[in-house]
Amino acid sequence: MVQSELAVKAQHAKAAARRLAFTSTAVKDKTLEGIARGLEQDQGAILAANELDLAAGRAAGLSEAMLDRLLLNPKRLAGMAADVRSVAALPDPVGEVFEMRTLANGLQVGKKRTPVGVLGVVYESRPNVTVDISALCLKSGNAVILRGGKEARHSNRALADLVIRACDAAGVPEGAVQLIESTDRALVGEMLRANGLIDMIVPRGGADLHRYCIENATIPVITGGIGVCHTYVDREADLEKAVNIAYNAKVQRPTVCNALDTLLVHRDVAAQCLPMVAKRWATAGVEMRCDPRALEILQKSRGAEEHWKIRPAREDDFGQEFLSLVASIKVVDNLDEALDHIYRYGTQHSEAIVTEDYRAAMRFLNEVDAAAVFVNASTRFTDGGQFGLGAEVAISTQKLHARGPMGLKELTTYKWIVLGDGQVRP
Repeated sequence: MVQSELAVKAQHAKAAARRLAFTSTAVKDKTLEGIARGLEQDQGAILAANELDLAAGRAAGLSEAMLDRLLLNPKRLAGMAADVRSVAALPDPVGEVFEMRTLANGLQVGKKRTPVGVLGVVYESRPNVTVDISALCLKSGNAVILRGGKEARHSNRALADLVIRACDAAGVPEGAVQLIESTDRALVGEMLRANGLIDMIVPRGGADLHRYCIENATIPVITGGIGVCHTYVDREADLEKAVNIAYNAKVQRPTVCNALDTLLVHRDVAAQCLPMVAKRWATAGVEMRCDPRALEILQKSRGAEEHWKIRPAREDDFGQEFLSLVASIKVVDNLDEALDHIYRYGTQHSEAIVTEDYRAAMRFLNEVDAAAVFVNASTRFTDGGQFGLGAEVAISTQKLHARGPMGLKELTTYKWIVLGDGQVRP
């Protein structure tokens, strides 16, 4: 019987994972430096492959948000290389012994950090994921099977080839990084049921992909990445801070999961704050979908020469991940109403409060259930690189086994180790 591409590559990855778990830090770091150097030296070939994907995406009518996620350019490649070097500079988590203690019977008991094994990663659009995940998996001693979307197939192939060349040159076990080249979706279903070969599935993409993986996987799945992110401007906010944070969270890169979707503003500062935000957002062309109170304030405040994109919000504009220069706005009576709104519409990704009131800030930190909660800072910081992790495999919005940006330690598990001197259980 002829085996599928997935079956063959999963078996190779499983064999590689056994040896990769004991590969030295020096070899792993040499591999990562080779990847970073390849990103700098092979830019022409990578960008040519990416242009093929972009041209096909435009012809297929991909949205601007999708094309932005797909795009590679020299600046983004330089950023990818820097992230890989950041991962190389981090301590190797594999083999770390922690929580060691001596029991009354003399046994020494503790935990030792070990790789998960083989990760299966299913992702859409963003070719940088190919490199980010490969780097993190290699440093944490995990083999990885990558299955990118067909819209980025040329880019993913070029980047995966670069990674595999760096692995071969440094002496990493063959098969540690595998790219599924077939676009047959049946292979994704096979991947989700590859018990005994793949230890964990990480989907990177839209809600439909996450739902499909959750409903069809027979092995553990890390879900996340769907971000309906709120920023609440409290009555005690520094409004200059609030405007800068709201602008950055919405405009700096609107097509990503940690961008602001809904601005909540306390009624006592709404008349002053909202026109300030509108003027700043207008410079970037942000469309504002406003609840009745916010709409009234902005309509009264707008000058004849000001071109603010404002319109009434519909109910489904709240709880919406826009991934574009669109935001919903709601005026709330107090912190309790803001917390209730976030509880109802949030996706447990990233939430922020702007306030100079310590008690309000602490309530927000304590009561908001999200992977990342911010005080006086932009939600755009929810990112493995920004959190000092070098990069991230995913941003988990679930509670087991990891939450938030997943870096090296989140790609490990542990085993109990017990050191004795002849003890037997009575």
